[in-house]
Amino acid sequence: MPRIGVLQMTSGIDPAGNAETLVDAIQAAAAGGAAMLFTPEMSGLIDRDRARGSASITTEADDAVLSSVRHAAADAGLWVHLGSLAIRRADGKFANRGFVIDAEGAIRARYDKLHLFDVDLPTGESWRESAAYAAGETATVVETPAGMLGTSICYDVRFPDLYRALSDAGATLLSVPAAFTQPTGRAHWEVLLRARAIEAGAFVVAAAQTGIHADGRATYGHSLVIDPWGDVILDMREAAGLQFADIDPARLDDVRARIPALSHRRAIPRVTVVR
Repeated sequence: MPRIGVLQMTSGIDPAGNAETLVDAIQAAAAGGAAMLFTPEMSGLIDRDRARGSASITTEADDAVLSSVRHAAADAGLWVHLGSLAIRRADGKFANRGFVIDAEGAIRARYDKLHLFDVDLPTGESWRESAAYAAGETATVVETPAGMLGTSICYDVRFPDLYRALSDAGATLLSVPAAFTQPTGRAHWEVLLRARAIEAGAFVVAAAQTGIHADGRATYGHSLVIDPWGDVILDMREAAGLQFADIDPARLDDVRARIPALSHRRAIPRVTVVR
């Protein structure tokens, strides 16, 4: 039964400080018997001041946080799902990109966030992710020690077709690293994640940002691990830190046998609108 570590962070505006937190967590996760560590969205940098933050966003080859995590993973012999980093693409645009890194420090998979968060909240908060970032174009499933991992990022959780595609491609574990706002977190975070687990008959791991960040924003926390029945097996609440959960393949087999919804799926029919 693979054990995973889940890191809940309060990432700041200094990539070097964030990298130190990540390296420490990798070492602690390995010491705690984990086969794989999951980290939040924007693990390397959170800065709502885009002029200031953009100075720290580099290409993948030059990203010091990514390099530190790869070396630490190799040293610890631990797989890492680095939830996401802000990466400068070859065309000069930014990507919100997640990485799956193996126990030798090699990048096994990449995923660029498909759905960008452009909203105006009743609290007065306004977010325009598309003003700085380009959306991804492909979904990703990768074999890991914790299972066949389907990757996504934060706002993606509101789009169930993505998770249907991932489970159709063989995903048994879905990762949703996030930096949810506090208003949307209180309203929708847990219910959306539980729904994705139930629909896909899969484990969900959602490593989250938490607390008040150096740039002034507030994130919801409550990193969750949810089993295929929709039961919450880990809720990290508001405190930053590292916790562990076990991914039981027998639980997956049991749930999928009891509710064989995946085998009952049909192509989406044409919709007839009657007025």
